[in-house]
Amino acid sequence: MEKPMSYVQKHRSITQQRLANFLTGGQWKDVNIHASLNEAVARGHPSIELELWSAQAQERPTFAHAAEQQFSPIDVGHVFGPSWTTHWVRATIRIPKEFAGKQVRLMFDPSCEAMVWSAEGEPLQGITGSNDLGSRTDFILTSKARPDEAVRILYLEVACNGMFGNGESPNIAPPLENRQFTLKTAELAVWNADARALLQELTILRAIAKALPSDSPRAWQALATANEVINIYTVGDQKSIAAARAVSAKFFADKGGESNHQVYAIGNCHIDTAWLWPYDETKRKIARSWASQVDLMDRFPEYRFAASQAQQFEWLQTLYPSLFERVKEKAKAGQFIPIGGTWIEMDCNLPSGESLARQFLLGQRYFEKHFGVRSKIFWLPDTFGYSSQIPQIIRLSGSEYFYTQKLSWNNINKFPHTTFNWVGLDGSSVLTHMSPAETYTAGVSVEDLIGSLGKHKDVAYTNESLYLYGHGDGGGGPLADMLERLRYMGDVDGLPRVKHAHPNEFYEHVDKTAKGLVTWSGELYFELHRGTYTSQANTKKGNRQAELLLRDVEMLSVLAQSTAHGFAYPAAELERIWKLVCLNQFHDVLPGSSIEMVYRDCDVIYADVLGSAKAMKESAVMALFSHVAALSADTATGMLFVNTTGWPRTDVVAVPGLGCGDVQQMRKRDNARLVVAAAVPSCGVSVVDASSDTNTTGDSSIVPAGVYMDSDGNVVLENIFITAKIGSTNGQLVSLWDRRLERELVPQGAAGNVFRLHDDVPIFWDGWDIEIYNLEKFVELPGSKVTIVDEGPLLASVCVEVAISEQSRLRQWISLSATSPRLDFDCDVDWHENRKCLKVAFTWDIRSDMATYDTQFGVVQRPTHRNTSWEMAKFEVCAHKFADLSEYGYGVALLNDCKYGYSTLGSTMALSLLRAPKAPDANCDMGHHSFRYAVYPHKGSFNESSVVREAYQFNVPLVQLPVDVTTIDAVGIAPFFAVKDAPNVVIDTVKAAEDDARSVVIRLYESYGGHARATLTTSLKVARAQLTNILEEHISGAGVTASAAGTSSIKLSFRPFEIVTVKLDLNV
Repeated sequence: MEKPMSYVQKHRSITQQRLANFLTGGQWKDVNIHASLNEAVARGHPSIELELWSAQAQERPTFAHAAEQQFSPIDVGHVFGPSWTTHWVRATIRIPKEFAGKQVRLMFDPSCEAMVWSAEGEPLQGITGSNDLGSRTDFILTSKARPDEAVRILYLEVACNGMFGNGESPNIAPPLENRQFTLKTAELAVWNADARALLQELTILRAIAKALPSDSPRAWQALATANEVINIYTVGDQKSIAAARAVSAKFFADKGGESNHQVYAIGNCHIDTAWLWPYDETKRKIARSWASQVDLMDRFPEYRFAASQAQQFEWLQTLYPSLFERVKEKAKAGQFIPIGGTWIEMDCNLPSGESLARQFLLGQRYFEKHFGVRSKIFWLPDTFGYSSQIPQIIRLSGSEYFYTQKLSWNNINKFPHTTFNWVGLDGSSVLTHMSPAETYTAGVSVEDLIGSLGKHKDVAYTNESLYLYGHGDGGGGPLADMLERLRYMGDVDGLPRVKHAHPNEFYEHVDKTAKGLVTWSGELYFELHRGTYTSQANTKKGNRQAELLLRDVEMLSVLAQSTAHGFAYPAAELERIWKLVCLNQFHDVLPGSSIEMVYRDCDVIYADVLGSAKAMKESAVMALFSHVAALSADTATGMLFVNTTGWPRTDVVAVPGLGCGDVQQMRKRDNARLVVAAAVPSCGVSVVDASSDTNTTGDSSIVPAGVYMDSDGNVVLENIFITAKIGSTNGQLVSLWDRRLERELVPQGAAGNVFRLHDDVPIFWDGWDIEIYNLEKFVELPGSKVTIVDEGPLLASVCVEVAISEQSRLRQWISLSATSPRLDFDCDVDWHENRKCLKVAFTWDIRSDMATYDTQFGVVQRPTHRNTSWEMAKFEVCAHKFADLSEYGYGVALLNDCKYGYSTLGSTMALSLLRAPKAPDANCDMGHHSFRYAVYPHKGSFNESSVVREAYQFNVPLVQLPVDVTTIDAVGIAPFFAVKDAPNVVIDTVKAAEDDARSVVIRLYESYGGHARATLTTSLKVARAQLTNILEEHISGAGVTASAAGTSSIKLSFRPFEIVTVKLDLNV
């Protein structure tokens, strides 16, 4: 009989559909490959018996606690719940004798996540229920069962949440409170290994036939091979499976050429440290995911898996010590790869420069201590934009390379590069790669591998790419199926070559062989998720407060240890607190894109951080000045002020409770006494005699500030520097007059302090996004009442009340002190809106194509126009303490104390104050808020101004202590630290050295973008000075000059925006 003719080429689409039906469950599963996947299955008694104990509420008890409880019988079909609860299942397993000689698996599908534990309390493997993408419901009991297998006991810790929490579809919705999960499967199974291998082979063949061009011979070969396999296969005939596999083997035996694109594959599971689940659930996700990966490493010796975030390793070390030891063993073998070098995968827009430095300091030191490795790669696949100082910080932290992927999500412009050199603010450069597969959770598919070449934008310079695979965000990681597919696709004609590799191998190869890589200079701005500069305002405020308070604590503690007998630098507590601050800077926490449970945790953490930091600060201050301290403000005769900024400053300070002597002015809002702290030295001390209001270091005479109504009905705030007119009918700034230069800053018909309530309805990512079209739809909110409050001489102020809506109100105090041209706006808001964004806008009579924004250790300039789509995309940008709009000869800065979202279009600057998204946190930002912003006009362009200093002063108040002035001679007032000859150099951090608390580390940076030759002086006794990196490792020596006055000087040179770290060894 003649062999039947194949009509594949005549009906390509029909053959493809035939193949799809053969691979899919459903109505054909009894006659296709699915009918052969199992050799045998055993269900129910006596093979498997289940018992249950449920923990109370949302408790997550340990194995030891759970194993001691009373268990009750359950069966398949049992329902676990509600959301976030924990249920322990005890499984008694008797492997049937007929399974002897076979690999036997427990199939357990609780529809949610779970952990398999041994009877001895060892975590063995994670379970992901079939409700989730990437389900993992099988656990190998034995590779080869014996005829006389003993009874086995396993425990299964069932967590009532899916891989992506408990939200309804879409999963970014707020979590359901009463989500239920059904136990779908609990059985023993023997798999048909050949049938499952054939399933993998056909899956790949089908994908090749579909993904390659229709005129590709290789695509036709794949389709013809798959068609032939189906013709050979017969349900129930094991020999037909072997024959079918022999046909497919011929296809996979054809190899690709050496010039084919090379893909370097690395498994990962990118566990978000918190997102749609709280921190405590992440701790279990880590154990579930990594236990599964360690098991795969035993089964696939070629497998390589990378995990970042030292915090996650420390949690594993603390909570799952035996699993941590198994991870260390696999790391030593080169399979489990600690990577990234930071404490967590942090946001890179919002944390301060010092916070970024601490992320690396904590992360690199942890990995070196416990794994003996330092990460060469800054690993950050999923963060929402990258500051222009990142390259320098990477280099100063012992790393060389950068990996990310997120810019592939841009919603306006497609980022033009895949592999390139990224150059930062100071000129530092790092080799950077973004996977052309455009995902960090790839599923090992033919489409991804083809895309690794087809979407590679720099293949002209380098023919390699990195491929991250494994289920992630919610953990899980690679599945065995993925590793099996990689074995088939390692080198097969029609596809790029792919191999398991350490990411270092990829970067080092590219670094050595790539020719002519392009350069990208400046920030990597993410054209999406712009709302993350504003969402969850209280968390952002807590972060800013913590960063600056810890700055004070460390500096004061260094001074106390260096000058006060018996004071010990609180190194351990500071490390604990810094770890918590860094934890909350995770890229879904600080940006505001997590569920409400996470922010309840944040509130607790910030209460801990701020409480501990305030106690440490008080301890250091008392160690320094207890001999002059009064018992209380009531009994004080003066005030001592400590200036922790690196330049002299004069402030009007509110002192609660100080009542002695003649009172110049009490602030009416809180009945605090106002005092002038005049010319407080750089990182130094000044004392005010409260009985005479005379500063012991010099004359404190000032020209008073005042307030009055003008003939036009405006409320006028005025001091020697400026005249500010507030509309009495709307609370807006209708005029700002520089009295020194006789210049009006508000154009005719324009205004400042204009509140705008915008619609804020994004396309999808509610808590994440502000869209450009929302700028088109807003209402202005005029003040409904303007009242004069303080009338000078030290402070003049008015109160403005604004009705935002029927549900929301704003109350604002606009104030002007006698000592500064800065106009302050202090706001209290009750906020109860639905998808609205509150902004405040100022229009200035200033013309510039660029605005300047504060960033980590420097500034970045961005356009004020929308000429191109790239400029248009930056309609909302991130800044830290200020944004500045300057032209030749003059400028105005808009400062803030806890906000980050800015925009400048033409001559109008706006600051985003509050948002009201409803997912993933349905109550995001609802409630009371307090925040401050300020306007600071200045002579000269930004580079000629003192904006950087003013922004620090707005955020870093003077430290105050009630004192007895009769002991004034006992207080030294010389600056502890100062910078001379370089007003563009900032002392940002003073801390004890990590490995020697008797040595002092000072971190400085050039803040305006120019070279500098600075002299760092200190009253501490310095034996030796050296320049170090962020890890406090020696770079070079620095000469120390001692003066007759007892101070030490160190000469330092700076490049534009350079970060310089100096370590001082003191004479003890």
